[in-house]
Amino acid sequence: MAPVYAPAAIIPVRGQGSRVWDEQDREYIDLTSGIAVTAFGHAHPELVEALTKQAGQLWHIGNVFTNHPVLRLASRLTESTFADRAFFANSGAEANEAALKLARRVAHDRYGPQTKKTKIIAFSQSFHGRTLFSVSAGGQPKYSEGFGPLPQGIVHLPFNDIDAALTEIDADTCAVIVEPVQGEGGVVPATREFLQCLRCMCSKHDALLVFDEVQTGIGRTGSLFAYMDLGVTPDILTSAKALGNGFPIGAMLTTAEIGEHFTVGTHGSTHGGNPLAAAVADRVVEMVNTAHVLEGVRDRSASIFASLRSINSRTGMFRELRGSGLLIGAELSDSYRGRSKEIMTAALDEGVMILNAGPDVLRFAPALNIPYECIDEAFDRLEIALHRVKGAKASAPAPVERSA
Repeated sequence: MAPVYAPAAIIPVRGQGSRVWDEQDREYIDLTSGIAVTAFGHAHPELVEALTKQAGQLWHIGNVFTNHPVLRLASRLTESTFADRAFFANSGAEANEAALKLARRVAHDRYGPQTKKTKIIAFSQSFHGRTLFSVSAGGQPKYSEGFGPLPQGIVHLPFNDIDAALTEIDADTCAVIVEPVQGEGGVVPATREFLQCLRCMCSKHDALLVFDEVQTGIGRTGSLFAYMDLGVTPDILTSAKALGNGFPIGAMLTTAEIGEHFTVGTHGSTHGGNPLAAAVADRVVEMVNTAHVLEGVRDRSASIFASLRSINSRTGMFRELRGSGLLIGAELSDSYRGRSKEIMTAALDEGVMILNAGPDVLRFAPALNIPYECIDEAFDRLEIALHRVKGAKASAPAPVERSA
């Protein structure tokens, strides 16, 4: 394999729900969901059934034809959101690539091929994927350096900076792309006022507002999509990660008026919307979009925040706890800055899988249906790991009261 990853020392071989086992049959509690992907954990029986049933019927047919699973998925997503049209790809990067291309195409069609309306506004510390266009829109130079020349016309502003948005979004802007919660950038939620400002400025200047909900969507924040709780509706929304619960699929959702600018042949994907991926994703969306699951996300979120606050009262390792739903970040205090990878390794040694979001933030993105006993056990293990990092012997963690 190309050496673009630095994998952990263990190799997982089996998973069930929120627990994973390695080659030595050692058990771990998974608080990562494969980077916010396995929304219902590993090997969920209903999703296994959806996949295997479709596998016995039709795997792939190509976009010369359509298929029933993708038509069902498109209907389910558009009936559940602001959107009228869906385009399917294989990843979040591809969904964002489609969104950015569509925004440029809309400006081209509305204002002519010589238009100056090509500027795309993005934000520092954002992450939108690894294609050349999407990585250029991302606000982290470490991911784009060394791959130039990069696509032009992308301007990065400080996140949550209303004054900068008021100044820079203008008549030459064709799109603004933003994450409702910056995931890779440190688990930083956008303020409601900031997103409302973006909506207002896009409407004023005939620019498209693109919400990158690759990480926040499909129930992660306690709603089917994060925009639904923010009082701001985008023109384009992108989704992936949890959409297929681990089976690769991405989606771009938009209105009929905007979607009509993607005419036959202007964009496409060989595997996008194939029957296998679409069948699984359709079942995922059906399962997520229920009051029981979404209320459960909010309750589990409160439980995890309570656990982290309790741990911090004994360790003092966190400067700030933040996030939304089951996308939670714990920023390390000044004495432990730069040590997130070390803590990840220590946690793995204690049997709990966690993520980071840069060198200073621990990130937690467990399955939406993680059992409460797994939460309690995982954070007991994490506290032991934190004490190890501190260089002090762990005392028995105090029980954490959980909301009903």
